[in-house]
Amino acid sequence: MSAPQFLPWQMETARAWLGNRERFAHAWLVHGLAGIGKLDFANAAAASLLCETPQDGLACGHCAACAWFASGNHPDLRRIRPEAVAVEEGADAAEGAEEAEPATGAAKKAPSKEIRIDQIRSLESWFNTATHRGGWRVALLYPAHTLNVVSSNALLKVLEEPPPHTVFLLVADAPDRLLPTLVSRCRRLPLPAPDADTALQWLRDQNVEPAREWLAAAGGAPLAALRLAQNAETACPPWLSQLVGPLAKGQTPDVGTLAETLEKAPPLEWIDALQRLYTDLMLAAAGAPVRYFPALAAAVAEVAARMNTARAAEAARWLTRQRALATHPLNAKLFAHATLQRVVLSCQA
Repeated sequence: MSAPQFLPWQMETARAWLGNRERFAHAWLVHGLAGIGKLDFANAAAASLLCETPQDGLACGHCAACAWFASGNHPDLRRIRPEAVAVEEGADAAEGAEEAEPATGAAKKAPSKEIRIDQIRSLESWFNTATHRGGWRVALLYPAHTLNVVSSNALLKVLEEPPPHTVFLLVADAPDRLLPTLVSRCRRLPLPAPDADTALQWLRDQNVEPAREWLAAAGGAPLAALRLAQNAETACPPWLSQLVGPLAKGQTPDVGTLAETLEKAPPLEWIDALQRLYTDLMLAAAGAPVRYFPALAAAVAEVAARMNTARAAEAARWLTRQRALATHPLNAKLFAHATLQRVVLSCQA
């Protein structure tokens, strides 16, 4: 194993940022568009900060510290993330809790989706010991929006009187989803999305084709495009084509059959696809190129020419509100059917 590396579009930002360690802030909020590799950046940054012989500010990949990091055993690194995220990464829930206090009670609880206060408190003994090799100590916290109000305030108290030789790296899609006072205690490090050519070349290096369609479906975020390509057969879901095709001809799609298809899919997944469709419809209505589903560009333009733009905009706002219901234990088929009916009505003349 080797230390994590920065992605190609991150190198310039990383070198400029890490080249000024003498005046390094104690807490950084790494933020940007979802799916562009913010966690990859933070991982590589942590490795670089802990490296004993950095090259141009970046981890050398050869020293003892880099070997410890690669094996997941560096004593001066802590990962603070929800237990559910730790389990997804292959760790057990206890490791995800960073040696937090064990839960009481006989019933086994599902892994938490929040960063809890006991995970923040469990860091105190770590802060009060000297760093292993006399260098930095790094606390990597992600995704930062999973901090609840109590754990956010606990972290805020730590950042108000930061422990020596410690750097906090908080990773988030959007700072406005965090406690404002917590954001105020961090230096912001916005990460830009890569340009299209760089992203396409990287996707092709990962054997993703047609790279342009997958990148469009992911809104220009290459890591999101890679995940889509690994988990779906086509960049444009077949059910979406079956929805838009009839609408483009002034016909009504078979909502019942489509609802049976969506019943088996995670609601957030198909709601996200519908939200992207609405964006393409609004772009087409304004005479602009579609962004997410170029394979449907002609059909989307036909639908956009027929629909009432105000009605479609209201339906798009309604769909955003449905995201709050998507994780509730609803009847999946009825939920999909009702949503599709609303979409169809909003797109008809």
